[in-house]
Amino acid sequence: MKSLLRIEKIAVEYATEGGRLRALDGATLTVAAGETVGIVGESGSGKSTLALTIGRVLPAYARRVAGDILFDEQSVFAHSDSELRAFRRDELGFIFQNPVSALDPTMRVKYQLAHILDLKSSDPAIMSHLERVGLKDVERVANRFPHELSGGMAQRVVIALAIARGPRLLIADEPTSSLDSTIRDQILELLFSLPAQTGATLLLFTHDLRSVAKYCDRVAVMYGGDVIENGLAEAVFSRPLHPYADALLKAAPGAEAIGGKIEAIPGRPPILRERSERCPFAPRCTWVVDLCRKQRPASEIIAGRLVSCHRAEERATAAPAQLVKGANNAS
Repeated sequence: MKSLLRIEKIAVEYATEGGRLRALDGATLTVAAGETVGIVGESGSGKSTLALTIGRVLPAYARRVAGDILFDEQSVFAHSDSELRAFRRDELGFIFQNPVSALDPTMRVKYQLAHILDLKSSDPAIMSHLERVGLKDVERVANRFPHELSGGMAQRVVIALAIARGPRLLIADEPTSSLDSTIRDQILELLFSLPAQTGATLLLFTHDLRSVAKYCDRVAVMYGGDVIENGLAEAVFSRPLHPYADALLKAAPGAEAIGGKIEAIPGRPPILRERSERCPFAPRCTWVVDLCRKQRPASEIIAGRLVSCHRAEERATAAPAQLVKGANNAS
């Protein structure tokens, strides 16, 4: 498949009172047209910064210090102001985690859709866009202000707005984190039905590993501002090769045995001030060796996926018993 999005060693830093913080540290990812890709990792791994960087909607105190992002082989950083507006309006659809705050609180729903579609608010097409996302009584919803909607209704409106102009890339950043479990499943079913209908590519940035396993073609695991494992979701979830990906899966709710406890990852994610010259997971890793503390691993294709780990090949050939936490720890 032809690549629609190429993220090439992108590095982004934030200016803070305590100095520079590096949120992205060489993240690399290629996404084909029509793919559904889940991007997972702990808070602080760089997921949200990566989502914002794709659309160049970072805050003023953030800056790109290295790398590039190409959409349809064109750098998003080379766009003029008018080209960037057109890119965001016509090619991208953003779906954020708090649907009410993503909507204009001063405008009724129908006026927000009319504005995006360049239509009059009385145009019947407005109602068809609301029906498309499974809303009932669309006349009533269209005449409501965002604060008058439930969380699930507001998120459906946000999705309607995001797909109204037929974008080729949908970016969903924790789109169900503010919703209850029943509504969450409905929204995810809706969200993942869209690529099949429209051919759009979908990037889901989330903590919800179960949803990625259920819905996504591929998964990219982020840590320390980089993508450290990237492959088919089924392969990564069944046998993760990076120790962090393995630890992340074991720490996910539902992974514990009956009567057992979740295996929390010891330590904390790194706070980077500059490019990491070693493996950023080394201080927390049970598979760490001296090389991990001295040299950052390159990304290699192992067992059909990209992995950044000095011991990934060893893990790929290890017996299941050897993959038990701490079994292969070396100093």
